[in-house]
Amino acid sequence: MKKEEIILGIKKTGLMAIVRVETVERGYEIAQGCLDGGVNVLEISYTNNNAGEVISALKKKYKEDLLVGAGTVLDGTTARLAIMSGAQFIIAPCYDEGVAQICNLYQIPYAPGCTSYTEMLTALKAGASFIKAFPISNYYGPSLAKVVKVPCPQVPVMASGGADFDNLAEWFENGADCVGLGGLLTKGSTEEIAANAKKLRDIVTDVRKG
Repeated sequence: MKKEEIILGIKKTGLMAIVRVETVERGYEIAQGCLDGGVNVLEISYTNNNAGEVISALKKKYKEDLLVGAGTVLDGTTARLAIMSGAQFIIAPCYDEGVAQICNLYQIPYAPGCTSYTEMLTALKAGASFIKAFPISNYYGPSLAKVVKVPCPQVPVMASGGADFDNLAEWFENGADCVGLGGLLTKGSTEEIAANAKKLRDIVTDVRKG
């Protein structure tokens, strides 16, 4: 799948599960629940040492049904290892030039965390596909996307943190392109995750119809 197709796929779904798991088997359970509920985008965090193994296993099992990326990627070496494991996009809590270069080299979408306009525009100039609003999305809430896009409507905003059933619609009404969620899409049984995913997808669909 080409870079442009991955970006469009992320935007189309609009939701991303932020996954930290101890075992591949739990990764399968979460992925299946997300897919059953209509969420096909997963970020596997390199907070855990087994992230590469989980990414590889998910891609082998689900192939093109699932968009799987790497999160918490802090340096170029980790970015390359993630890509070699099958990561289709790279996400980080901060911007790093080395990571940007590796992502550009392999034509992989990059979403660095930025907290200021200076960081956001620097990242976009370096080829970032999304700007991850982190950790400021936790503090400013759904209004953040609108604030970012008023002077720079071209900024593709990926919110991470602070979204839930009650405010998800507002995030998208204010211009968020994708919203990452942890607990709602990773806790509980496969069936519980599927139910949450469907409810979240229905919210996104309703907003976009309106």
